[in-house]
Amino acid sequence: MTNSYLIVGGSSDIALELGSKLLAKGHSITLLARDTERVQDLVFKGAHLISGDALDKDAVQQAVDLANENGGGKISGVAHLVGSLVLRPPHALGLDVFNEVLHTNLSSAFLTLSVAGKSMLRNGGGRMVFTSSVAASLGLMNHEAIAAAKGGIESMVRSAAATYSQRNIRVNAVAPGLTETRLADTVLRSDAIREAAVNKIPLKRINEREEIATTMQWLLCDAPDNFTGQILHLDGGMTELNG
Repeated sequence: MTNSYLIVGGSSDIALELGSKLLAKGHSITLLARDTERVQDLVFKGAHLISGDALDKDAVQQAVDLANENGGGKISGVAHLVGSLVLRPPHALGLDVFNEVLHTNLSSAFLTLSVAGKSMLRNGGGRMVFTSSVAASLGLMNHEAIAAAKGGIESMVRSAAATYSQRNIRVNAVAPGLTETRLADTVLRSDAIREAAVNKIPLKRINEREEIATTMQWLLCDAPDNFTGQILHLDGGMTELNG
């Protein structure tokens, strides 16, 4: 069955993987992205593109409307893949930077939830997937800003799942550990740092972006109908195991 999906933050590494997977299954996808050059391969393969910012309500609304149109009047699912990463201790982190991390991650997630949720209420339901982080569950050094933002996303996901449980809207999140992406490159600046990071992971390896995309695809397309309000920890066992 062909469905219509929206990817907010469509130019991120994981979004590109997810978009490719959904297109390969014959689904229609709409991308909301700022870096339009990065998504040209997906557009060439048939993806629809809205150029804009995930914190711009008009752009988000335009993307939701286009995804509805591409789905014959109904959007089947939305994935939110907008993020940023600032690693500094609180005494070296200005309030403006802290607020920017919250705004980029949490406020944009809420805007997607609000706009897409309103559309799904009109059209009989749908699925939403958000992106958290292992930092929301573990006390990691210098992660205060991102932990606050992603912890907020996890709490919001659980509340939204309850709010919309009787309206056929399923809301979940993935919480990856360190993943091979452009964002992670800012952290993994040397072999020594990479080795230290890997040694903290029970499985002793860093996530591949394809693993995160596959999980998001499952949540959007194949997860059971009674699966909602869940946070899937894709962290090599960090939150549950002693490595």
